[in-house]
Amino acid sequence: MQLIYSPTSPFVRKVTVLLREADMLDSVEMVPVQTSPVATDPKVAAANPLGRIPVLLRDEGPAIYDSRVITRYLDTKAGGQFYPESRIWEVLTLEATAEGILDSAVSMAYETKVRPPEKVYDGWLDAQWGKVSGALSAINSRWMSHLNGPLDISHIAVGCALGYLDLRHDARGWRKGNDALDDWYAVFAERPSMQATIPAA
Repeated sequence: MQLIYSPTSPFVRKVTVLLREADMLDSVEMVPVQTSPVATDPKVAAANPLGRIPVLLRDEGPAIYDSRVITRYLDTKAGGQFYPESRIWEVLTLEATAEGILDSAVSMAYETKVRPPEKVYDGWLDAQWGKVSGALSAINSRWMSHLNGPLDISHIAVGCALGYLDLRHDARGWRKGNDALDDWYAVFAERPSMQATIPAA
């Protein structure tokens, strides 16, 4: 298998953290690319018609994407421990919440990185941060007992989302009012899989 990736993508990081936690790094060849929403790498375009990473090239079938599909596929290879059936709906909902945080946070980063300064829309940035803030508050108030339980994909997804907020939106101070989540992340971020995948600024 081959993973088309960029190390700065938080969606890619979620996959590479899972690969480390599942002890599957040796089963996947890493194929780095430089790609962006306005300049898609040809390898990415050939494998994913949406032009997005990560993409997993399989030996036995067509390429698969996005990160949630890839992690679910890899989990089947690893024996199913990261998507436990006994609490699957909670796992999937919390994973989706983390992915939604990333969707909004990444769109904010592109708003300032891709657009000329005079075309940046502050109303869009504020609205997207409102979604991020609401999701963080929900996790902090409703999901801590789950995050303090056995490791599953939702822990990885939340951890990678918080790492991305630190990387791209640290000035907005996501920790304020989210003390329990902050405490959890301080411990989770020290896992070897997280330390090994810290993206460069």
